[in-house]
Amino acid sequence: MTWASPVERRSIATWALAHRDVSRASAPLNCCLQLCVLKASGKEEPEIMPEGPSIVILKELADAFKGRRVTKVSGNSKAEIQRAQGKRVTDFKSWGKHFLICFPGFTIKIHLMLFGSYRINEARDVPPRLSLKFRTGVLNFYACSVKILEEDLDAIYDWTADVMSEQWDANAAKVKLLERPRQLICDALLDQDLFAGSGNIIKNEVLFRIRVHPKTEIGALPPRKLGQLVKEVRNYSFDFLKWKKAYLLRKHWQVHTKAYCSRCNVQLVKEYLGRHQRRTYYCRRCQVWYYR
Repeated sequence: MTWASPVERRSIATWALAHRDVSRASAPLNCCLQLCVLKASGKEEPEIMPEGPSIVILKELADAFKGRRVTKVSGNSKAEIQRAQGKRVTDFKSWGKHFLICFPGFTIKIHLMLFGSYRINEARDVPPRLSLKFRTGVLNFYACSVKILEEDLDAIYDWTADVMSEQWDANAAKVKLLERPRQLICDALLDQDLFAGSGNIIKNEVLFRIRVHPKTEIGALPPRKLGQLVKEVRNYSFDFLKWKKAYLLRKHWQVHTKAYCSRCNVQLVKEYLGRHQRRTYYCRRCQVWYYR
């Protein structure tokens, strides 16, 4: 199995992003959340559960098809996907972990869940959940949730809660946090009503950055730490985006999947914490457990 080198992968993806014309890329884009481009293999690197920055990258790549008419619709989704047949895409949007394909009068919502993936101008050897073919290329989605939204998106989504959005409202996030003082901070960082787009990597890395123990309740956080939390969720999300585009995300992890604390050089704790028992990494020495 031969993989494209990091330089080759980066040059292809950068070219596509810069020219916004995926259909003319020199090689197919194999977009499995890590934007891996394979040189001679149909296989891919292990995937991670998508977080908001990954969906922003998908949106940027899909923008090449904005304004294009769908010439063929296929897939094994039970949603009424055939409604897209012959329709022109008016826009692509993202909200948190949701990828939104907008048509006149309705929207197709894609959620890649845990094992979902997508391909642009390329197909996997399994049936897609949704495939949208255009004259200039094709979008394929696999192992994902597909739903049709009839309502106006502004009536469904709170854009001020999306950590990647230009409409992000830090003050509104603080107010929401203070309304749930008994919630664990590790749960708050995964709550999409609070931080749409934040996921397990962002959770672990942000708590390490601000030196807060994941079992701390929101109501126990000092005001200064609450402000740091809200600020760093957004800051880290954009760092995530920058590093992921450069294929450097994993190299910048300070605590996620690590064995030792980079500050204290002591062994990190790995626990399954919170309402959904998500994998959590933290340092007992430098991450403070605040009590009320």
